[in-house]
This record gives sequence, C-alpha cells and structure tokens, in this order.
Amino acid sequence: MSRKSRRMFPPIVPKAREWPVVRLSRHRAEFIEEVIEESYARHIKKHSTKASLREEIETTMYRERMRIKGVPWKVDPPDQKEFWNNIKKQLVDSAAEKSQQKEQEIMRSIISRFTNEIAGNFNRTRYRLARSLVTNGFRRLLNASKLKTITGAITGKHTLLDKIQITGELEQLRALASKGTIVMVPTHFSNIDSVLVAWVIYELGLPPFIYGAGLNLFNIGIFAYFMNSVGAYKVDRRKKNAVYLETLKTYSTLSIQKGCHSLFFPGGTRSRSGKIENALKMGLLGTAIEAQRKTYQDLENGIIEEAQKVYIVPVTLNYNFVLEAPILIRGYLESKGQERFYYDLDEYSNSYKIFTFLLKFFTKDAQISVSVGRALNLVGNPVDEHGDCYDKHGNIIDSKEYFMSEGKVTENPQREQEYTRMLSKVIVKEFHIINRVMASHLVAFVGFRLFRKQFPKLDLYNFFRLEEDLVIPYEEYLANFQIVKSEVLLLHSKGKVGISDEIKLPDSEVIDIGITNVGLYQVVRPITMNKEGNIISSDLTSLFYYHNRMDGYDLEKLI
Repeated sequence: MSRKSRRMFPPIVPKAREWPVVRLSRHRAEFIEEVIEESYARHIKKHSTKASLREEIETTMYRERMRIKGVPWKVDPPDQKEFWNNIKKQLVDSAAEKSQQKEQEIMRSIISRFTNEIAGNFNRTRYRLARSLVTNGFRRLLNASKLKTITGAITGKHTLLDKIQITGELEQLRALASKGTIVMVPTHFSNIDSVLVAWVIYELGLPPFIYGAGLNLFNIGIFAYFMNSVGAYKVDRRKKNAVYLETLKTYSTLSIQKGCHSLFFPGGTRSRSGKIENALKMGLLGTAIEAQRKTYQDLENGIIEEAQKVYIVPVTLNYNFVLEAPILIRGYLESKGQERFYYDLDEYSNSYKIFTFLLKFFTKDAQISVSVGRALNLVGNPVDEHGDCYDKHGNIIDSKEYFMSEGKVTENPQREQEYTRMLSKVIVKEFHIINRVMASHLVAFVGFRLFRKQFPKLDLYNFFRLEEDLVIPYEEYLANFQIVKSEVLLLHSKGKVGISDEIKLPDSEVIDIGITNVGLYQVVRPITMNKEGNIISSDLTSLFYYHNRMDGYDLEKLI
C-alpha cells in the first residue's frame, strides 16, 4: 500500500501552493504590517488624548516588567528586559513634550513587538517533515505493540485509526472546508492535543490550519519544532495587558478574513478540572464573528467579489487517561474560585516524558477518540453540508443579515458580543453531545461518587486529605455501575452523548478496561482492585479529575 493510500480521505486541495496558509505565508511581512496598522489604529481611536495613551503605555509596561520578574520562560525573547527599559526611557524623555506624537510612536513600537512575537510562519518543507515524523512515529509505536480488538482477539493488521478513532460529521466538514473558512474549536485536556488535531486534519484531507497555540508548548522541544513548522501563532496567556490582547485578536481576525482555516482552544488552556469546558473565552471566539462582518463590509465596498462564509466546528478530544492529570487537578483545587495570574506548574513539559507517555499509550489497550460535531453559523445555528441554515418557515437565512443596520453592514460591538455569547453556549452544548464516554470515565465517576458517599459530612478538601484505606465491595460497585451505565446508554439513544465501543461490552469487562486505563501513566493509581477483588483508591484527587469528565449529565443523583 502506498503512503498516499493510507490517508483516511484524499486531500480537498491537492496542490500545496493553493493552501490558504501558504498564500498567507508568501506575504507574511505584508500581513504582519497589516496587523500592526490595524491594531495601532484601534488603539489610537480608543485613546484620543495624550494622557489616555500615555496611561495605557505605562500600564502595559508595568505589567510586562512584572511578568518578566515573576513568570520567566526559556522561550521568552532574550532582549525583553532591554526592550521595556528602553520604553521606560522614551516615556521619561517624552514627558515634557506637549505633542502626543512620541506616545503614538511608542505605542506603535509596542504593537510591532507584540505582533512579531505572535506571528506564525509556515514552511512547506518543514511541515511535510513534521507530518511525516508524527505519522511514522505513531505507526512505529503502534507496530511495536499488540493491538487488541474489543473482543480480545489480536488483529493481523492494524492502523492508527484503530487506536485514534475519528468520528462525527466528517463529510460535512470536508464539504464546508471547500466552500468557506473553518474555525475549529476543540476541547483541551493535554499538551498533545495540538499535535493530535493536526494529524486528524491531515487524515481528513484538509489543508493545514493556522493555530492559536499556547506559548508554553514552545518550551517543549518536540512541540516547538512542530509548531514552528505548521504556522502556529503564539498565544502568551501570561500577558494580560489590553495592547497585547487587542493585537492578538487583530491577528486572528485578519487571518480568518483572508480565508485561513483556523484552530484555537476556546477554553483558553487545558482543562484543569478534567471537566468539559463550560465557560469559554470570548476573545478569540469573537474574532470569527468580526472577520465575517469585515468580509461582508469588503464585499459591500467592492473590495472583494465574493464573501466566504465562516463556519464554527466543535470537536471533542477523548482520552482514557491524560498525562498531566495529577498536576492539572492539583492546580485546579489550589485556585478554585480565584482569578489568578496564569502560571505553569507542568511537571510533564519535556520531550522525554511526552515520548514515554505516547509509548505507554500505544503499547497498552487504550484508545483516543476525536469527535467532530456539526458545523454552526456565527450565532450557533446548525448548517447543512451546503453551509445553509433555515428559519422556522424553511427559508434560507442570509448570515449577512446578522450585521445589517439601516440597509448596510455596520460595526456594532455590543451586537457582536451578544452573538459571541450565543455561539459559546451552543458550543458547550455541542461539546457534551459529541463527547464520547469511555470506560475510564465511567469507572472513575462511579468510584468517586461511592467513595464520597462514605464521608458526606466532610467538605471536598478534607475528603482529599483522608489517609485511611477506602474500600468499596465489588458487588456494591457493580450494582451502582450498572445503574449509571444504563443511564448513559439511554442518553446515547436520545442523541445526548456519544459512547466508545467498549461501553457496549458486558459490565465486568467495561470495569476491567476502565480500571486498567485510568491513570495508566501514574505510579499511584486513582482506582484499582485489591487482592480480595474490591475497589480501592490511592489517589482521590486524580480520581476526581477523571470523574469530572462525566459532569453535566446529571448522573450524580443515581448514586
């Protein structure tokens, strides 16, 4: 079998020079300058006086200097201290000037700095090499293992698609990617998500997407090479100043407006709690709506002849176990209820640990599932394979009408913010519908609820401090497991959640698979069986993390 024939689908754009991201990269310098000018114009419009502009610069400078002292990363530019010291000197020199021209020049300099830090680059040769390394690396790990089917029989031949299952609205996604611009919004649980989704995009025959990738990934050697090859733009979540955030949104808006398929994680960062995201970040999500409005304005003004539609595609990533689970849940419990400065406590952020995690995944009987949801328009209405959605009378809705006022397309920030809120609510609902329940999720949920039931008077944090041995008799566990599993199957039959194939197996087999896979990478296991065959836990916090994946389905009442 040839290398090309192994692909899940043929490419919808066979010639690489016609990929939108390649077209953008050919004019990278001009695009960066366009982002700078657009972002600069917004800030000048917002800060029309010298005092206001100076205050914004001083606030930005203060926050950046504090970030450099408090949260340094090895990927940070080596000259960042020098740059901000120079900004401070320029502000001092301009203090006596009556004109605000100097402040405008300083603002442009800061925006230029941020834009060049954010900007991605796409190199076709490096992209092909990175793609080959990922695909062949996955295959080698897979072929070194003994992949079993859910019946327990060893297959003669197996492929990556047996291990990494891609399900959902695949044909619709391919059809719409040929008609318009896709903005893919996946759930986010692990550092390997970005590489996984990039591989899925390739398997589906889609041209490469641009990525909004967390800068923390560029601290990890293997990911830094990959991200720098596929046009990923850098999102530094430590930077909370308004100038950076506005520049980041401008970069995203303009790239979508230019027809580049885009991907960002709407939850903002990996789920610390293990729950499916239920509160999305509005910033980058809103750039899809702004890009569509600006496209319609360009059409109305005769700048372009045809306006491509933007489609939002939710995706859920489903793992039996997550490499970073222990540190993520500890960070969540420490910060619960607090709005804190972003920091990185990732004990698993190096290439060696990522590799050993992948090795363990491919050599064990575990799976990853990627579920592609139905495409949505910019206010959250589902669209068909032609990209159309309909009103209650069966008439096609013209999405241009969403932006019309007094007969023309107009900018209305409040209206677009409301559209973003509407869209985010629908994405969260879609996440729960296309989520695929895996054995480890179900096993962890039942185990944690039963352990928690033994100590109803303890608050959650004191419960986690218990040092005594916790035991659930197997028969009690099995009886409750059967009840919860039956409810999950009922929800599945109503189209309210997905399930993995293993959930259809006999109860005792599902429990065995789940216990084997929960916390597979961990030395201290979240849930297991003792010598007597009863259920025990040695890590309640990690068990809580996996339990949380079932949050949102009202299953707690069953136990």
